[in-house]
This record gives sequence, structure tokens and C-alpha cells, in this order.
Amino acid sequence: MTALIICVSLAAGFALGQKAKKTPEPPPAALGLEHGLAEFDTPDFTIKLVRDSQTLSALEPKGANGFDFAPADRLEKRAADGFYHLGDLVFSVRAADGDGEWKSYSTAFARKPVRALPSGSPVLAAADLTPTLPEDCPVRVQRFWKLDKGTPVLSFKLENKTDRPLELGALSIPLVFNNILTDRTLAEAHEICSFSDPYIGQDAGYLQVTRLNGLGPALVVVPEGRTPFEAYRLLPEPMRPNQTFEGTFAWVVHSRAYAENEWKDAEPWNPPTFATLAPEGGTRTYGLRFLRADRIRRIESALQDEGRPLAIGFPGYILPRDIEGRLFLKYASPVKSFEIEPADALNVKPGEKTPDGWQLLNLSGKGWGRTRLTLLYADGSRQSVHYYLVKPMKEAVADLGRFLFTRQWYQNPSDPFHRSPSVMSYDRERDRVVEQDSRVWIAGLGDEGGSGSWLAAAMKIFARPERGEIAKFEKFVDEVLWGRIQYREGPLKYGVRKSLFYYAPEELASFDYEKSFNWTTWTSWKKPASESVRRGYNYPHVVAAYWSLYRVARNNRNLVKNHPWKWYLEQAFETTKFMFGRDADGRRRVDYVELGLMEGDIFLEVLRDLKREGWAEKAAEVEKLMKERADVWKTEEYPFGSEMAWDSTGQEEVYAWCKYFGYDEKAMVSLNSVVGYMPTLPHWGYNGNARRYWDFLYGGKLRRIERQLHHYGSGLNSLPVLDHYRDHPDDDYLLRVGYGGNLGALTNIDREGFASAAFHSFPGTLRWDAYSGDYGPNFFGHAIGSATYVIRHPEFGWQAFGGNLETRGEIVRVTPLDSVRRRLYLAPLGLWLTLDAGEFAGIELNKRTNEVRIALAAATLQTPEARLRIEQPARIEGVGRFRPEEDFRIEREARTIPLSADEVRWISLKAE
Repeated sequence: MTALIICVSLAAGFALGQKAKKTPEPPPAALGLEHGLAEFDTPDFTIKLVRDSQTLSALEPKGANGFDFAPADRLEKRAADGFYHLGDLVFSVRAADGDGEWKSYSTAFARKPVRALPSGSPVLAAADLTPTLPEDCPVRVQRFWKLDKGTPVLSFKLENKTDRPLELGALSIPLVFNNILTDRTLAEAHEICSFSDPYIGQDAGYLQVTRLNGLGPALVVVPEGRTPFEAYRLLPEPMRPNQTFEGTFAWVVHSRAYAENEWKDAEPWNPPTFATLAPEGGTRTYGLRFLRADRIRRIESALQDEGRPLAIGFPGYILPRDIEGRLFLKYASPVKSFEIEPADALNVKPGEKTPDGWQLLNLSGKGWGRTRLTLLYADGSRQSVHYYLVKPMKEAVADLGRFLFTRQWYQNPSDPFHRSPSVMSYDRERDRVVEQDSRVWIAGLGDEGGSGSWLAAAMKIFARPERGEIAKFEKFVDEVLWGRIQYREGPLKYGVRKSLFYYAPEELASFDYEKSFNWTTWTSWKKPASESVRRGYNYPHVVAAYWSLYRVARNNRNLVKNHPWKWYLEQAFETTKFMFGRDADGRRRVDYVELGLMEGDIFLEVLRDLKREGWAEKAAEVEKLMKERADVWKTEEYPFGSEMAWDSTGQEEVYAWCKYFGYDEKAMVSLNSVVGYMPTLPHWGYNGNARRYWDFLYGGKLRRIERQLHHYGSGLNSLPVLDHYRDHPDDDYLLRVGYGGNLGALTNIDREGFASAAFHSFPGTLRWDAYSGDYGPNFFGHAIGSATYVIRHPEFGWQAFGGNLETRGEIVRVTPLDSVRRRLYLAPLGLWLTLDAGEFAGIELNKRTNEVRIALAAATLQTPEARLRIEQPARIEGVGRFRPEEDFRIEREARTIPLSADEVRWISLKAE
């Protein structure tokens, strides 16, 4: 979910330009700020160190008008013992015989001025950290800040002070950057703050630090020497993580001590390692380098310029079993061998090198789930590329539908909350529907955490209609959605309740409320609160449910039976009208509608269909309501917000409407924000993953602040990214990011079809949450955005995202294998082909003549005709306007094409 009432006083105001709630006063300072800073000028950065601690105070990239990656303006609040700074070190050691327990040490727990060591070019500053470590610490640590060919380097030399060999079982380098949103307006946060994304790729690993506004420059942290990025962990600090502070994290070089203790129940990203320090002066040195990239899209170029191992995967790092993957590698040292874990999960076959020397590996999945491909280079370096293998997309979506409409189908006529029949939230650990939770919306079919499952069901029906599932969903609409979740009469008609479930033990004495739950907090709404219609974020789910049935009814025969298609479109319109309308005194009936809403693209889809149906008056009313909002966004510096202080929810809809009304500057502000928090990395969990770190509190079973992998931000934020790519097909970076997010929504679906809210990224967990929670918006993004993309990359040649591609002479053939098979984009032509009815079975492109042939799947009883739309969002020089060679009837702006009952039908398109 986006957030809830607990955060309204903190965050809704924040989104409107007010400041977030202040943090408590910190403990007494111990960093030594009163003795000043030392400043150093380098080619790419201005660096400032605290004199007493020689930890980083400021890291200002040149040419960024004083922007600072470090939290320099919060240094005084973070000056107490227990707060980490860049330059600190955390490690665990034990005697090499392995009999003793690991003992942990940190340079941040009891600060004293460090002992300065002699410095001089290229060393900027050096120190012995003995004073800030306990007296019994068996390791001497020296730290060096230096320049290497103009690049800042931070290194640590660890020396064994004892006469016995020591095992170094854990080594963590804190990476402290300014991700503190607390006490900042939304505009301030976007100008000042940064987010960090890890590529946990061992010797090839790196951390990218990107500004919230998505603009340059970006920071890239890479290993110095052999400093593998083995894991990524949250560090404990006096200031606990919260919605405006994700926490402080560390680059973990060795993790065996953690793996044997607090992480013992998790399957790690990489095999845990340790190092041995020889007795009486044995040493090991570790370090990091700090690179500057002019902009986010130049991060990989900065890595290549530095000679780092690079990996770029097509179509990404989530690989359906029927799709051929390609991994391109660039490094000075050749690949000597590779390892696969699990051993039989992947087929790997080397291919030819590209003109610029990229090594190709052809991949095909045989297994399912998390898979690690480790590349061993001739120079001894190891690089891990993290894949997630899934079933063929069509099959995975079918599994989802079966699970939703069987295991999650709730029938209980005596339910006092009138939730039956419906698709309910599910607890995978207990393998049962969640009939009650102290966060009442989860069991109440409300909010994202409770609407998520029935929303996913609605979008599954839209993506791949199946009559039995539709019949059940029609019952849900008629018996639960319309008249219970949504008021069907009176002054609140079309209003959407917050929850059907609520806490009222006196009123409902026959209902056995779980006594072990805490029912005393704000999350346990009483009946009046549950009946409120004021939470705007609940409405898009309802509109999407009606719209999906409208689309299926309008474009197929005998699948939707309870109402004609007009009824569903009318319901979608009236719900939209109520949501954005005002009372007689001019006040909003529903809160948050001035902000961008998750799934807000649904209102644009409704508007387009109203226009296509010729419902001009209703279309004009929706357009007027939406323009009121967009006109406000046009005036705002950062025109998106949420119930929370910062969020990745609003950008999707703000982008869509600003683009629709021609407010391109604000559309780009939204898109750049998405680029700032949605990376591309050689890791299935982070590639295309839109940042979100608090929604386990509101929709998950394991409740905590934690970076969520492929929470619903992934699917939703893929929509503006892919839309902008179709306008600018030369920007393949956007395709890689957007497709990673869109495909990310399939990783949540397990082998039987249960879809989790998100994946837990903390290294002691690394598993899917047991609740279905707020998965629905994620699948909404996937269903609306699923497509097959065909590109011609200047280095990697012809590639397909969402299908398989082969070239024979002048002909490029593609078999679409995406989830819905109703959308195709040919990037070299800027050609966007979509179907309201029917499916694509294949496509051929003549590289020389640009002639396009599309294959339409054979007719079915429900779909005897296809309805094709031809759009060209990008104008490519030398490419004319495409049209079919045959004449077809135009219906709702689409060409209606009779289908063959026995075989695919080929249609030729030519540019005029």
C-alpha cells in the first residue's frame, strides 16, 4: 500500500510542501566536529574529512552547484557514538582454530581522535584507528584516503597483533550517503538527497548512488583491489529506520560470521567467505574507489572506463523458461569458466564476440527460482549475475488465476462482514485465507493490502480471460464490490469504503477475534472509520475491476454474462466522477486526489474508451476533472506525492496526465524521478526495482522497514518508463529499466500461483513475504504494460524483450511470448501495434524494405475477430506512416480483422 492514516499528519502535508516530523534529539556528540574539517580538492570531487576522526564529512561532485552525496547538513545530529560515517569499519574475528566465538568490533561505538599517520601525495590523509577500537581488539587497523590517477580511494589495512592466526569472518564497510528525508520538504529532498542501489556481484560488484531528482551526476563505488561485494546489510544506529530514513547500509566483504549466526536461516546472494590473518603482523588490505558519472545513464560507461567487469543481460535477469536470454560481458580478462547454482538450472552456451569485444553467453532456463551464474575470469576475479527463472509468462499468469479463484476464493454466507464471495488476502505460511488481521484492511478487502488479491484477479481476467474465473468475478462484483465495498445508493453512491472488516467485539460477539493480536492501535479501525469513503487510493482498484470486465465483454463473445459491456463502463465512469467530484459547498469528497495515485493510468484508459465509444459528454467530464489536477501539477516543482513523505506511487499517474495535456516539462520531472530510484543492475531483484521500504508494515506478514524487492512500484513505474521509451526508441536504457520492472511482477508468483507482496532483501531473510498483501497493483502494471519489444542495438544487434528472435537474411522473425500477446513495439520503426481482441502469433520485419508482416492467432468461439491499432509514437527519419495492405472496417479506432478458425492469419503493413 502507499501508506495509511498514521502518516497523514506527517506525510500528506509534506507532499504539499510542509516539513516532515522532526526526529528526537541525538545523544551527545563524540565525532570531534569542534576541531574542524580538512578539505581536499580532486579532479571529480571536493572531499571534506572530520579532523579528529578522518571520516567523511562531504563528498561534493564537481559541477553540481554544491550538491553533496554525504549527509553533511546532518553531521551534527549524527556526531554521537553509534552513528556510522564513510571511513568507519566493522569486522568480526576469531582464532583460526575455529573453536571460539566470533567477536565483533566497530570504529563507531566509542569514538576518540584517531592517530594521524604521515601523509603526502598521493595520500590525502592516513590514520591508525586503534584509539577508536577496544583495547582487547587483536587487529590493528590503518585507514588511508588517497588519490589514484585522480580517483579518490578509501583503503583499510588490517594487521594481526597476536601470535596466533586469526580468521576474519565478517568485514563491513559502511556506505553513508544522504538518504535522510526527515525534516525536508519534497522539493528539498529531491535536490539534496540520494538513494543507493547495490550490485552484489562479488569482485564485479558496485554501488550506485543516484539523486532523487534523477539528474546527474551519479556516484559509483567500486572495489579497490580484491574487495568483493558479497552482501549488503543494514547497520544498527541510534536513529532507527523509518519512512523518511531507509537506514545506513554497509558493503560486506566477508560474511561467514554472519552466515553462521544471524543469517543462518537465509540462502545468501553469494557464498559466505572469510580471510585469514597470519600471526605476528599478517595483513590484508581492502578498499573502495569513488567514480563520478555525469548522469545515471552513464554509470555503465564510467565502469567501462575504469576497466570494471560489466554484464548486460537481454531481456534482463528474469528469464521465462521459453525465452532465450543473452548476457554480454566486457572485461579485459577473458572468462575462464563459470559456475551455476543450482547446478542444473541454466543452459549456458558461449556465442560470438561483438565488434567492440563484448563476449556473448546464450542462456536458457531449465529450473525455477533464484539462480546464480558465477563467472570466473582468468585473472582470478569472480562475478556473480543473479537470475530469477520463471515459468513461461502465459503459464505463470494462468497459475496466478487458478490460485486466486480457488485457494483464495472465499465463500462463507454467514460471514458477519459480508465479504463472501470474494478473492481474499492469503497467508502462504498457513496456507489459508486471511480472515482477520489487526490491520483490518488486509482482511477487509480494502486499501492496497486487502484489495490486492481481487485487483490481481481483475487484471488477470483482462490479461488472459477464462470463463470460469470471470463467472466467479462477476459474482464478486454483484454481491460484494457493488453494494458492499462500494455504496450503491444514497448520498455516498459510488463511494468506496475503506474496509469491510473492522474491530467491534461488543457488536459482533459471535465473531472470535484473535486474542493474540493487538487490537488497540490505530490500525484496528472501528466500524465508522471502516465506512469512510475519503481514502482516494482505494478508488483506482474499483475502476480497474469494472474496466477489465468492460474490455473483456466488449471485445469477446459470451465471456461476461451478468451485465452488458455498457454497464461496466458506466460504473467505471461514475466511480471516477464521484472520486474526483466535489460536495455542494465545493469541497472534495475524497482525499488525496490532488496527488498522483497508484494505477492512475486506469483513468486514462477509461477516458480513451469513453471517447472511442462516442460518449463525448462523459469523456469531456472526465477530461475536465483530470485537467484540474494536471493544471495544479504544472505549477509545482515536484508534482507528485502521497500519504507518505516521499513515495514512488504518484509518478506513474502524474507522468501520464502531464503528457496527455502537453505539460511535457512536468512529465519529464516525473520520469526523471523514476530513473533516480529505478536502476538497471545485473541482479533480478534490483533490476527495474522501484524503491519502496515501508509497506511490509502495512501489507506484509513480516512487519518492518526494509527495502522491498519487486513490490508494486516495479510494475507500476514500468509504465511511464516504457511509454517514454516508445517515444524515444534510441534510449535503450529506459527499455532495460522498464522491462525489468514489468517482468519483476512475475517473480512474486510461486510455482503453484500464489503471489507474494514482495521479497525481503535483508540478508538474514532473503525470501518472499508470506502475505499476498498489496501485490495487485504490481500485476496491474504488468498486465497493462506487458508487451514484446524488438530493438536493433548499435553494439548488440537485434534483440527481443518478451519473445524469441531470429534473423534469416533480410528477415527478422519474432515470436511474442509475453503474458498478454496483444502488444508489439518495433523500435527501429517506432511502430506500436496493439490488439483489443485477438493475439499476436508472430511478426516479420524486412530490414531492407521495412515491410512488416504480423501473424494473428487463430479464431476462437469467443474471439472470432481481431481489433488492431497501429500507432507510431516515435517519428523515425525515413519511415513513413504504416497501414495494412488490405482494407478493414474501422471500429472504435481499431481495424477489425476476421480470423481463421484453423490457422494464423498474416497481415502485411507497409509505410507510405
